[in-house]
Amino acid sequence: MILAVDIGNSNIVIGGVEGDRIVFESRIRTDATKTSDEYCVDLKILLDVQGVDTSSIEGSIIASVVPQVLNSFQTAILKLTGKTSLVVGPGLKTGLNIKIENPAQTGADLVVGCVAALREHKPPLIVVDMGTATTVVVLDESGALIGGSISPGVKISMDALTERTALLPGLQLDQPKRAIGKNTIDCMRSGIMLGTACMLDGLIARMEAELGCKTTVVATGGIAKFVLPMCQTPVIYDKDLIIKGLAALYRDNKR
Repeated sequence: MILAVDIGNSNIVIGGVEGDRIVFESRIRTDATKTSDEYCVDLKILLDVQGVDTSSIEGSIIASVVPQVLNSFQTAILKLTGKTSLVVGPGLKTGLNIKIENPAQTGADLVVGCVAALREHKPPLIVVDMGTATTVVVLDESGALIGGSISPGVKISMDALTERTALLPGLQLDQPKRAIGKNTIDCMRSGIMLGTACMLDGLIARMEAELGCKTTVVATGGIAKFVLPMCQTPVIYDKDLIIKGLAALYRDNKR
């Protein structure tokens, strides 16, 4: 078994992969103040809950957008398994052609998502990742990453709205019944949830117009399953996209 780890701003997603099969997928909260020993304890408990013996772990690979957590978690895995993790970044072969002004600025999670999408779908592609931020990445007909967009995620938008407006209450991520809300909660759901869906529809349409062709749209991320049913654009939802990409990169680089 290998451990595929995606360190995001809000959560750390840990997948256990055997061959092409994802055996388990779990989440722990991202905390930049935790030491490697604390993350080691968290990881040991998680593996015990999943019934995984640490001796069965042959290796691991990490993608991180939180530099201060990467080293702590990498050290935690080393302490627990005795093996050094591969890290998505300079020196790791991805096979992805990145055609933006500064390729080094491309987030590791975006690279992994694109690698996974290209293995299962023919380009041109648009890859959407809905987490703390909502990222939309465009792959042209040759499979090259040519750019995209970044916007605040649904939860950031919801937290900003409720924290900065004293009279507006918190709300759950439920689908609004209509665009025209009849009360405060429905109005907020319409603006945040339906508004995000409309944003995606609009961005995808404009990106396809700039490309001059239709694309296959693939989406992942914890929030995506709540928003995508409201989109008018056909979108393929793959909740395991990042774990699949990490496992593929591990296999390619270990060869």
